Amino acid sequence: MIKARVLKAPEIETTPAILTEPQVREALAAARSARDRLLLTVLVEGGLRIGEALGLRREDMHLLPDSTHLGCRTRGAHLHVRPRQDNVNGARAKAGRHRMVPLAEGSVHRYRDHLSERENVPEAVSCDYVFVNLVGAYAGRPMTYSNAQQIVERIGQRCGFRARPHMMRHTAATQWIRSGVSPDVVQTLLGHASSASTAVYLHAQDEELRAAVDRVSPEAVR
Repeated sequence: MIKARVLKAPEIETTPAILTEPQVREALAAARSARDRLLLTVLVEGGLRIGEALGLRREDMHLLPDSTHLGCRTRGAHLHVRPRQDNVNGARAKAGRHRMVPLAEGSVHRYRDHLSERENVPEAVSCDYVFVNLVGAYAGRPMTYSNAQQIVERIGQRCGFRARPHMMRHTAATQWIRSGVSPDVVQTLLGHASSASTAVYLHAQDEELRAAVDRVSPEAVR
């Protein structure tokens, strides 16, 4: 028998970096194309991973009130995140499972604006990917991770704050939790296999702790 000391280390919990609601609005206003506004929208309102967004095909976008003619029983505007291994831009759906994500009315209008914008790019006609390059030698080809990251970072720079694609997903999850959406629903929307992955968004912020204490203080009760 060998005696050994048990090593203990404190658990490190890091709250994901997010954007505030004013920053989200500012970022959308600073986007210079309908494509970029749509990209920000599906990330920050749909909570998609950047790889899931870049892997979207036009057939995944069901924007009519009724999509039964497409073989889909889900009512209302929504998109489908489908795991594919043949994406030429290397985009991957991390979870590896199909899921449906509802879309708000604003997303529908931005998608229509993007389709109109695409019509000015002849090379994009035969491309089924939602997000494609609009100018340059690679016009009409599916956007890559580096393309998308540069676009989001530049939007943040124009606004004067740090912005990254993954921050948009974190922002969506945090806003859902703070608005009272059940963690189980948030887990499904995000495509998390385990509730442990969603738990990181449940940590209270300083202002929430302060508001809780102020709400039950003797002065507040009076």
